[in-house]
Amino acid sequence: MAAKPRRGGRRPNRRPGGGRGRFKRKVVDEREDKSVELEGIIKVVLAGTMFRVELAGGHEVLAHISGKMRKRFIRLVIGDRVRMEMSPYDTTKARITFRIG
Repeated sequence: MAAKPRRGGRRPNRRPGGGRGRFKRKVVDEREDKSVELEGIIKVVLAGTMFRVELAGGHEVLAHISGKMRKRFIRLVIGDRVRMEMSPYDTTKARITFRIG
């Protein structure tokens, strides 16, 4: 009498990486990050965690707090030095990423 095959057993993966392979992973390329790092001083506190920040050359930009700073409840006041990221495509707006002091 021949042995019956087991039912409900584990099936081997059909692909080497496992899963269906439907979605491709996004490869993060360092060349994609085109933001410019700047430092400035907070001059005006606006509503909704927005700030008017003066850069070294005398220019002013509108900046908002990054999500991690908001999550950790880091407070910013007038006169604080901050580090910001600015897009090269819109130089009037920035994201505050670090409070220097």
